Amino acid sequence: MRVMVTGGTGFAGSHTVRRFIERGHSVRLLVRDAAKVRRVFDPLGIGIPEGDVIVGDIVDEEAVGRAMEGCDAVYHGAALVSMKRAMARRVLETNARGVELVVGGAHRRGLPSIVYVSSMSIFFTPESGPLSIDQPVAAGTTAYAQSKVEAEHHVRRLQEEGAPIRISYPTGIVGPDDPGLSEANNALHIFFRMTGINTSNGFQIVDVRDLAELHGRLLELPEGAYRYAAAGPFLDWPSTYRLLDDITGTRLWRFPCPAPLLRIAGSFGDFVKRFWDFEFPLTRDAMEYASLWPGTAPNPTSSELDIAFRPARETYSDAVRWMYEAGHLKAHHVGKLADRALSSGKDE
Repeated sequence: MRVMVTGGTGFAGSHTVRRFIERGHSVRLLVRDAAKVRRVFDPLGIGIPEGDVIVGDIVDEEAVGRAMEGCDAVYHGAALVSMKRAMARRVLETNARGVELVVGGAHRRGLPSIVYVSSMSIFFTPESGPLSIDQPVAAGTTAYAQSKVEAEHHVRRLQEEGAPIRISYPTGIVGPDDPGLSEANNALHIFFRMTGINTSNGFQIVDVRDLAELHGRLLELPEGAYRYAAAGPFLDWPSTYRLLDDITGTRLWRFPCPAPLLRIAGSFGDFVKRFWDFEFPLTRDAMEYASLWPGTAPNPTSSELDIAFRPARETYSDAVRWMYEAGHLKAHHVGKLADRALSSGKDE
């Protein structure tokens, strides 16, 4: 198939493009920055023909139409992400319009396969038990969360109309080869460069390579609408830090913080943003995820699609080693992983 891709130079998107090509498909990328295509894909040994790079935005109807021309399928992974209050309206409008033009546009054109990336977090509330894609969609509190919720309602309405939309619901995405240290990888980076917080509950990840494999399977499913979770290992916070200590042979600095205090800090961050608009995710929403995340209920992704999610040790080892190779971490951060790194010339 020929697949029109949005978000292809991002973390999940670039791995998904790589997997699509490995599975024999061709891609056409809709991007805002053509130069970034080479920066992302040249190191991976992937050549994207110039004619398959369309410069434009997901809110540009003409650019979206040009990108879809001659394609058999669509993968929509692009979204505007910002934690700033001043960006809230733009985040909501951009992401809603993008879903309308890309996902809705693919349906109007009669394309037989449409893959859309949602998030497991849209089912989370502070009172949640283990999360399931069959639960009601929660009301988002930040602009980005609200945009994902609104998009979910929109694509489900299209599914009910018969649109062949296949939705993935990832947890925190971790792994190597990240063009911009996306959210969960950035959290891992902070654990090594600054500190971690020991609190209740824990951190649930999915390896970006497993997510890309899921997207490849979704693309090729028989005609129809599907929804599958991409939920890998869940470890409580102490176990997460112990595992990172073990794979590096170092000891991360972490300090205990009672969950209620962490959530109060998030509420304080929301208050401060009214006067000092900052990007750091100190929000009530983020602190609830950190201290109340319940993990996911058993889901049929592995059994029905024959996908084996990698163990946390493999994902964290590969992600941390890559961060060292890419210069995000020093040898003294990653300990014995530096000895196995492919690159040389790093110093402490």
